[in-house]
Amino acid sequence: MQGFNKYYPPDYDGEKHGSLNAYRGKHALGDRARKLDQGILIVRFELPFNIWCGTCNSHIGMGVRYNAEKKKIGNYYSTPIYSFRCKCHLCDGWFEIQTDPKNTRYVVTSGARQKDEEWDPEENGGFAIHDTDAAATPVDPLAALEKSTAAQAHLTQVQVPRLEALQTLSDHYAADPYTRSQLVRKHFRVEKKAEQTRAADDARVRDKYALPTELALERESEESKKEAAERWRVEREALVERASPSVDVKRRRIGEGLARRSKAEGTSAGGAVSLLRAKILDNTAKRTSPLAGSSSSRLKASSSSLKASLLRR
Repeated sequence: MQGFNKYYPPDYDGEKHGSLNAYRGKHALGDRARKLDQGILIVRFELPFNIWCGTCNSHIGMGVRYNAEKKKIGNYYSTPIYSFRCKCHLCDGWFEIQTDPKNTRYVVTSGARQKDEEWDPEENGGFAIHDTDAAATPVDPLAALEKSTAAQAHLTQVQVPRLEALQTLSDHYAADPYTRSQLVRKHFRVEKKAEQTRAADDARVRDKYALPTELALERESEESKKEAAERWRVEREALVERASPSVDVKRRRIGEGLARRSKAEGTSAGGAVSLLRAKILDNTAKRTSPLAGSSSSRLKASSSSLKASLLRR
């Protein structure tokens, strides 16, 4: 396990020495910074391509690593250019490789030669990838002027009005933040109370009809009310149609039985009453319907007419 504790000698003074490295006279990078006064830092460098050593003429494959001396030798605009000086592991020769920010590559400068394995797109009908020379492609002044004019027109006609509109909108919402926040909080409170009321109503319905708690109830609206009323009407009519034939048949059977009994008894006083009763039931069975709302008035009219005919006799 790696130890993280540090030993501080008795004569160590934090204000005077600053750190243990300064107290011991060592750099934080250790032996890698032994040439730091010359601007050289020892780093681990991996060959980016195959090379031949210039001293022993041995082949060194891509990916071989060395403890290289890294040094800054210049700049390409604001990008630094570094050199890596390595010692061949097969001999005592040194070779140097530099970075080339202009062409985004590495270049062997001394002590070795690179194996040519690059594919040139221009030789195969393509275009050069690293073509940064301004003199190779002359600029058309009229095209440059047209481009700058179009950019200026787009700036004044599109970008500036859009920025002004966004700034106006931002100033509108930021003019009185307290009032805006108050309105938003009030709206949220109203929605919260309405949601709590709906939740309480749903819980009451679930408790009343023993519904599961995870069942989501449909929100009541005008459309749902109309749909429920229409469904209730259809079901009611179907129920009445199913019940009406049996009621009419039963009433007709009762009326026919009473009529046969009255004929057998003759024309006595009791037979007249039985005849009246049979006619009333027969008329009720023929004229009364469950969908009709004036069945009681028709029954009264038929009974009064029969009574009047009997009194005239």
